[in-house]
Amino acid sequence: MTSIRHNLSGAGGDRVLDAAREVILAVGVRRATLTDVARRAGLSRMTIYRRWPDVRSLVTDLMTREWVRVVGRFAGEDPVTAAVSVVRELRNHPLWRKIVEVDPELLLPYLLDRRGSSHEAMLTLVESAIARGQERGTVRPGAPATLARAVLLTAQSFLLSGRTMLGPVTQDDLDAELAALLERYLRP
Repeated sequence: MTSIRHNLSGAGGDRVLDAAREVILAVGVRRATLTDVARRAGLSRMTIYRRWPDVRSLVTDLMTREWVRVVGRFAGEDPVTAAVSVVRELRNHPLWRKIVEVDPELLLPYLLDRRGSSHEAMLTLVESAIARGQERGTVRPGAPATLARAVLLTAQSFLLSGRTMLGPVTQDDLDAELAALLERYLRP
């Protein structure tokens, strides 16, 4: 049976996630409490605790919602445009920046141990774009699932480590290189 906290279709779920976003942007994940989120959402603590047993589970659902929204804006794009655009959007996303600056350890499980729901959404987007490109003859042959994973791993490295490579190059320079790298990799 699916956990109640994964049913985010109701307005109450969005209200809580919106409140969590505000709290995290204000104080970071480590200093956020479910009590603060409940207060900001105008709900009781028990209402929050029934759906999310702790801040980490709430933040996980918040990240999934936010990253999937970003990914969804580029559905239908070619794989290179989608990957570079998602990297650009996430890099500038206020929640992403707050987590990277204040609570980067939150990202480690998704880098080392497991894929999250947002990874799945990104893989679906890129796999679809690759399959469409293969049908049109603009993407080389190969298993879309394999190619999509390579694209995602490459894009992820630019997202996570790109800022360590700035100076004398700019972020735009690196974005152009990511696009060139992916285009050459996917070209038939």
